[in-house]
Amino acid sequence: MDEDRIISGDADIQDISFEQSLRPLRLQDYIGQDKVKENLEVFIQAARQRQEALDHVLLYGPPGLGKTTLATIIANEMGVNIRTTAGPAIERPGDLAAILTALEPGDVLFIDEIHRLPRSIEEVLYPAMEDFCLDIVIGKGPSARSVRIDLPPFTLVGATTRAGAVSAPLRDRFGVLSRLEYYEQKQLKDIVERTAEVLHTQIIEDAAWEIARRSRGTPRIANRLLRRVRDFAQVKGNGSITKEISNLSLELLQVDRLGLDHIDHKLIMGMIHKFRGGPVGLETIAATIGEEAHTIEDVYEPYLLQIGFLQRTPRGRVVTPLAYEHFQLQKDEE
Repeated sequence: MDEDRIISGDADIQDISFEQSLRPLRLQDYIGQDKVKENLEVFIQAARQRQEALDHVLLYGPPGLGKTTLATIIANEMGVNIRTTAGPAIERPGDLAAILTALEPGDVLFIDEIHRLPRSIEEVLYPAMEDFCLDIVIGKGPSARSVRIDLPPFTLVGATTRAGAVSAPLRDRFGVLSRLEYYEQKQLKDIVERTAEVLHTQIIEDAAWEIARRSRGTPRIANRLLRRVRDFAQVKGNGSITKEISNLSLELLQVDRLGLDHIDHKLIMGMIHKFRGGPVGLETIAATIGEEAHTIEDVYEPYLLQIGFLQRTPRGRVVTPLAYEHFQLQKDEE
């Protein structure tokens, strides 16, 4: 399952705790996402000059790219507090009302997985975002009445890995929409070296490059791999992370030179050996490797599409020549 994958971009409790200790507090210390940073810097500066709350911000992109970190930075740069929650945690209008009425003027409300907000909650959120007020219905039937509660101006920062799953009415109420892209290897190398410094671990440049190369363009994975390589360096070496130690560690962790793990291999090889590389339907792939279709679509596929190993066609998924080359296989000709 995905939670066992060291190269998953999703966070576990250990990752969250670890990331909080590494998280930059200012835009100038945030590595990567240069265009997003540049735009946010302008919007934040303009809002501060006008002494207004920043417009609502929607951050979207694959997991592990720094959406939560950016939300925290936005609050710090605006000089306000941040309240954090998640879409699935807000089940009733009263839950949302309790959160919103506790905000101070200008505060940031960060909702992770905002695409998973119940539709009934979204409808309560619309006037809160547009007019800074809540319309709460008290009672039922003929005796029901609506009460309007004024709210202080606030900034909603929403984060999602599935922008297409955010309803159009909700998406339209965000003034700033920013897509986070996969990181370049140079940026990941800088992140690995910065994290190693925070962990008081010596790492040579070649080793940092090797970890960056296998991190699937994702800082969270880079930091997770670094932690595991550090363990190997401590037990099998002298504590210093060399290129040899990093290569040995990553081989034992079953993470190849492109960041593919055993599940990626199973998916690609299953398509090649059982379906001659495709086209093959998503549900069929899911049944073949024992995973749910939405997990393949949301978790496994994005990186394989990004590096050009898979293609989506009207007839199904197809393995590309690049994947055959990586696995040193010949494509069977009809």
